[in-house]
Amino acid sequence: MEHSIIVVDDEQDFLESIRRGLITSGFKNVRIESDPRKVASIFEDGETFDIALIDITMPEMDGIELLEVVRSTSPTTECLMVTALDEARVAMRCLRKGAYDYLVKPISKEDLILSINRALERKRLVDIVDLGKRKTLPKLVNVEAFRPIVTESDKVMRILKEAELHAGSDVPILITGETGTGKELLAKAIHAASPRANFLFTAINMDSVTPQLFDAEFFGHTRGAFTGAEKERVGYLEHTNAGTLFLDEIGNLPLELQGKLLRVLQEGEYTKLGTSQLQKTNVRFIAATNANLERLMAQKRFRKDLYYRLRGGWLHLPPLRERKYDIPLLMRCFLEEFSGSAEQGIFKEEALELLMEYDYPGNVRELKSIIQSAVNLAQGKPISSDFLPNYLRRPKMELDSEQPVGSESIASLAKVEKAHILKVYSHTDNNKSQTARLLGIGLNTLRRKLEAYGVE
Repeated sequence: MEHSIIVVDDEQDFLESIRRGLITSGFKNVRIESDPRKVASIFEDGETFDIALIDITMPEMDGIELLEVVRSTSPTTECLMVTALDEARVAMRCLRKGAYDYLVKPISKEDLILSINRALERKRLVDIVDLGKRKTLPKLVNVEAFRPIVTESDKVMRILKEAELHAGSDVPILITGETGTGKELLAKAIHAASPRANFLFTAINMDSVTPQLFDAEFFGHTRGAFTGAEKERVGYLEHTNAGTLFLDEIGNLPLELQGKLLRVLQEGEYTKLGTSQLQKTNVRFIAATNANLERLMAQKRFRKDLYYRLRGGWLHLPPLRERKYDIPLLMRCFLEEFSGSAEQGIFKEEALELLMEYDYPGNVRELKSIIQSAVNLAQGKPISSDFLPNYLRRPKMELDSEQPVGSESIASLAKVEKAHILKVYSHTDNNKSQTARLLGIGLNTLRRKLEAYGVE
């Protein structure tokens, strides 16, 4: 996710110099303006930036006046004030008005980048806190990165927005959730939304890492480093440098190896086998687990220091049984994948009932497997319960009073979605708020659906 920066100064040479420095440091979305009144109008018209770098002494409108406009119209913009005078009084005034930092000319590139990165980190943390307070559903900026995650659940959408906020930083992330909830899919989305998107994403199942092979696989080795090392090997850290390393099933990493991983996380360095020279790594770590790490820590099977180091950002994916409203969406997606078109897969009513009522201990992964199997068995015919796994079957539900007994109904995904929503709505005595909460969707979304169904 690209961060947007606006630089305001009446000196054109300073503006060009700052823009060059920012672009060479990886900030591509940089706008420069010499007229503070124009910038005030830009913010008043609703345009926002992540960072505003504002000179204090400018004609027509000084930087502190502009700071007040920016803070009032775009509270999420972090402001860095720039001046040629190193005066404590002015600095304190800027900070009281809401500026994040105060920089004195001439500004070194290192100091500028450090201040910007700190401001962006503060913005990320504030945005995450505000996310939990907001009543409206947040919108994703990098929609394409998160498109593979199919959902209309408010709960999941908030998780995706938090993931997007984390994506812009290098903070390690811990993703928790049951098997099959899509932890690796979310990790890939975070990578795709991050500045590291053009570099490698490497996934490692920690359950397969043994004490004998850990050093060689993670750190690599030189030729002759040990018996059998006939050629040099590049380890995961070097191979994935500048990219993202995904550590799946982190709870299964043997205790004796956790300290080695912790050192890499803390120091950003390691030693390749066969050498004594320290090597630096620039890798973003994302870990995932379906285990209860708190319980493992209580049992002395997982290090607390590693846990807190990995949990720089924590995302928990809910199981599918808590977001059943997404089942028709997911079914449509999987039908299109396995049939070539979502319209080709037609479900009989009893099959849809089974699929909607089941709790899916294997979550989205299990639903996908069930749909794939059903499509293969049906061979283009309507999908009945005969094409579904035996363990889904249960005593047949009471037929709808409008459906003649013994009739063989065929329903679309839209129909079963409607039936499920109306069933829950009826069970809550037509309480819209409770229905929306049970379905895991927004109240406005429910209202739109009910309106489309002709229900007031």
